[in-house]
Amino acid sequence: MSQDGAGVDLEKSLGYLLKEASSALRAAMEEVLRPLGMSVTRYACLELLAQRPGLSNSELARGVFVTRQSMNVLLQALEREGLVVRPTAAPVGKVLPTRLTGHGRRSLATASAAVRSVEVRMLAGLTGAEQENAYRILRSMVRSLRDGAAPA
Repeated sequence: MSQDGAGVDLEKSLGYLLKEASSALRAAMEEVLRPLGMSVTRYACLELLAQRPGLSNSELARGVFVTRQSMNVLLQALEREGLVVRPTAAPVGKVLPTRLTGHGRRSLATASAAVRSVEVRMLAGLTGAEQENAYRILRSMVRSLRDGAAPA
């Protein structure tokens, strides 16, 4: 509780605990990705492109939780390194659809294995049923916040 008694009790704040878990997860992911020359943001971008080829800069930015400007800088770097390709001119409208190259897919495969090892470590203390409940509960929380559900 804060000194004036009006704050949030961090020991009982689910939001604070989720932020702490997110921070610990990101640090663990950075630790296994760094030796591969990758960051969490770079990994997330490649993973998203593998699952949804042809996404635009804006769609990637939203999916990776960065600004469009940050995503553009990242895509330029990934392009220079031969991990992704984008057409020089937009096939339709202004969108430059981005796709992984063979080199990008190989780099992603290595990074995905490293990230999976972190997730396995994170879930090691939970039974299968507890893991399923955690997924269900977290999805429900996200849905409630995105849909603007009012408290019951």
